[in-house]
Amino acid sequence: MDTTFVALSLFAGALLAVQAGANAQLSKAVGSPFGATALQLGVGTLLLLAAAIAAGGLERLAGLHDVPAWHLAGGTASAFYVVATILLFPRLGAVVSVGLFIAGQMLASLALDHFGMLGVPAAPLDRPALTGGLAVLAGAAAIAWSQDGGGETVGRSSRLAWIALALTAGAVLPVQAAVNALLHADLGAPFPVGVVSFLVATASMTLVLALAMGLFGAPKPRLAAVSGMPWWGWLGGFAGATYVMAMFTGMPAIGAASVVGFAIAGQQLASLLVDRYGWFRLPRRPTPPLRLAGVAALLLGVGLIKAF
Repeated sequence: MDTTFVALSLFAGALLAVQAGANAQLSKAVGSPFGATALQLGVGTLLLLAAAIAAGGLERLAGLHDVPAWHLAGGTASAFYVVATILLFPRLGAVVSVGLFIAGQMLASLALDHFGMLGVPAAPLDRPALTGGLAVLAGAAAIAWSQDGGGETVGRSSRLAWIALALTAGAVLPVQAAVNALLHADLGAPFPVGVVSFLVATASMTLVLALAMGLFGAPKPRLAAVSGMPWWGWLGGFAGATYVMAMFTGMPAIGAASVVGFAIAGQQLASLLVDRYGWFRLPRRPTPPLRLAGVAALLLGVGLIKAF
């Protein structure tokens, strides 16, 4: 059973590389990153709703009235993470931001495991787990340093605040998975949990879009333009739904740090192929030895974490 969740975590992480390319196309088509994200989340909601109907678990949603309200809030993390990426990429650079996101995910997942927070089974850190966590963080740093992903455009006075935001944006993803796992325990079926999570995420992102247009003059999404977009531009919703499902179902089985670590490793392995061959109309990028070393450190780290 553990092998199944390891494979699912790797696959879900790999799909994040697909999601990045698909969302870039969708954002280009509609002319709004906020609008593109809301659309992507809406597509994910519909896919999960169809899956819930097909699996025969939709009636479990009737139990929502007995669920603590905060168990329904996992989807808000998706909107927070997306807004953070939009704010951080122009300021810290894409590669540095992603490295900080990985660090935030790893630190939060290790804390969830060590302290047994939010229903995650407690697994106090031993030497292999701590060594693995440090290896993952070192790998994230190597990946961030290996490529020019855009330089920083912020002054020293605000740099620490943006770094803190990046770490927090990464940290909310394991927390989201833990909260969704609690909702899974409440409802007893995975697909209804995904539906709720994505409905909340879509509503949150729609609110962000409305605020961005009303308060900051953000452009209105050009929905008619999606007709000329490649078909794979719609894969972001599928990729996101698979990732969220893998995280909250895998966390109780193999632990927060393991499921997050394998997902990160899958993402980086797939990203190597996307960068090398320029898939999804993304620019080709070389693969420096330091980045390969960083990915190797990630794989070694998650292997050590899984060992405990």
